[in-house]
Order: sequence, then C-alpha cells, then structure tokens
Amino acid sequence: MGLEKVSFLDTFETLSDGVLTLRLTEQNPGDAVQLPYYYCDVFVQNRECAGKISIRVGENRDSYWNGHIGYEIDTPHRGHGYARRACQLVLPVARAHGMRRVIFTCAQSNAASRRTIETLGAALLEIAAVPENCFFWREGMERYCVYQLAI
Repeated sequence: MGLEKVSFLDTFETLSDGVLTLRLTEQNPGDAVQLPYYYCDVFVQNRECAGKISIRVGENRDSYWNGHIGYEIDTPHRGHGYARRACQLVLPVARAHGMRRVIFTCAQSNAASRRTIETLGAALLEIAAVPENCFFWREGMERYCVYQLAI
C-alpha cells in the first residue's frame, strides 16, 4: 500500500456497536511522510463525546513506530473499555483496505494503553527507542512498545 493514493470508503460515516458510535470527522489523503487516515469522534450511547480515534491506511517507513490506530479517551470516560471497543470498530475499515495487520504503539510507561492493546490480542514485538529519523521523534522521548495484531 505505502504512498499510493487511497480510495476512501464511501460507506464509512458512522460505526456502532450499540454502546459506542464512531462518527467520521476527517479523511486525510496523507503526504510524503504521513499515511492517509480516517479521524473519528467517539460517542457513548450516541450522545456524549468521549474521545477520538484514527486509523491510518497502508504502510510506510514510519508506520512501525507511529502505528495504524491511535486513540484518546477523555479522562471522565476512562476505565470503561471504550478504547478497546473503538479499536474493534475500526478494524473492519483496515480489512476493507486490504490490510492484513495493524500496528499499535504506545509509550512504555502507558500501562492503560498497553492493557487496551493486549486485550485486543495484539502481540508485543518489541520495546525500543524510536529512531531519530522518525517524523515524530523528539529529544528525551521514552521508549515505545510496538504491538502487531493480525486481522
């Protein structure tokens, strides 16, 4: 997949499991550094916004460190499994784009995110320093956990 142009899914505006609803807010075609991505708000019971999730499509030099799925659950909504549920909701989007695996990453100290990723069934590939040539590297950055989930 890499840097070729992605045809976004016409049918993806909302995804729901009855508890969470993801509402598409942005489709970004990416550029020479960042992969194309979908960006969604996460709603609880289709009413209250609880956070955000994105899914990046394809592979490139930095996708191993940046991951394919990123999520943020707002503090009042944490501890209810919403990050895991939101990740499960976007996995069919990855499959629809022909992806056979997704990479998840998080800071080594982020125990909650590590638990979320592990409950999805992702396997830890390594804990390592992000290379200095990665687009989001910064001085003093802590080590990252890199997980892979076959889909």
